[in-house]
Amino acid sequence: MDLEKYLQNSKTSYLAQNFQRLEKQEEETRKMIEGDSSFADLAQTELEGLKLEKDELWKQMEEILKEEEVEEEFPNEVILEVRAGAGGEEASLFAEELAHMYTTYAQNRGWVVHAVDESRSAVGGYKEASFEIRGKDVYKILRFETGVHRVQRVPATEKIGRVHTSTASVAILPVRKKTNVIINPVDIEIETSRSGGAGGQNVNKVETAVRIIHKPTGLDVRSTSQRSQLKNKEMAMSILTAKLQMLKETEEAAKYSSDRKSQIGTADRSEKIRTYNILQDRITDHRIKQSWHNIEKILAGSIEPILEAMKEYNGQMVGGQDVE
Repeated sequence: MDLEKYLQNSKTSYLAQNFQRLEKQEEETRKMIEGDSSFADLAQTELEGLKLEKDELWKQMEEILKEEEVEEEFPNEVILEVRAGAGGEEASLFAEELAHMYTTYAQNRGWVVHAVDESRSAVGGYKEASFEIRGKDVYKILRFETGVHRVQRVPATEKIGRVHTSTASVAILPVRKKTNVIINPVDIEIETSRSGGAGGQNVNKVETAVRIIHKPTGLDVRSTSQRSQLKNKEMAMSILTAKLQMLKETEEAAKYSSDRKSQIGTADRSEKIRTYNILQDRITDHRIKQSWHNIEKILAGSIEPILEAMKEYNGQMVGGQDVE
């Protein structure tokens, strides 16, 4: 049995050391039998007991590694990005509604939600915003929410009663503990600035906000919510790594599937995945051709029926086997 991988893993090293101790006891017991056969019956009983203990330890170690593999595929931490698309100021209001929907749902599940950065429009909605969400199965549950969401409604500022169509893009970026992305320091440009908005006396005095630009890809990430520049830099690097990992996975997947969409939406109406028709009180997901009513409740965070339907649909799409 190869114990090396268990000895090197912090979660299984203690169990592996116990396994080694039992192996040593086994060896000593066998030597005792060789030296004096009169102990054979007693020793055999001890060997059987040692084997049962070893089998149980091995089972525990395998289960721990299996759980780690599942968590690596479906990590318990994501970055939620919401960005206003077509539709002007109305799109920014819709982007904020989507952000509120997801963060409220997350909080109701007991997940931990932290704002990372936000940029507001003139009317107060989100031009773009990002949040860190941590909790059990967060990526497994939210991963199908990525794409362009479209809303059709009459804005409060509309005098004639015309229906406006606006879009906002959502990206669910998994934050993995292990990644094969290597970021060369010469490829990034780091800028610091003063955090805006409320947050303490030091907000306008100390440059805590961090912006990182990845020059080869043009990716631009910001973190402004942490109290120190170091913490914001760590968060921004984590987001950049997650984005680069997603780009890499998307490029690799595209080699095998020509119609696979990118995880990060471009807020273009032609790429829409879901429409929220306020006048008809109907939400339609265009991928599974299914609709739901009671938009007000759903936008308030009760999106369980949609998430459950996406899970079931994607389970069917892999030959009847649940994606979990």
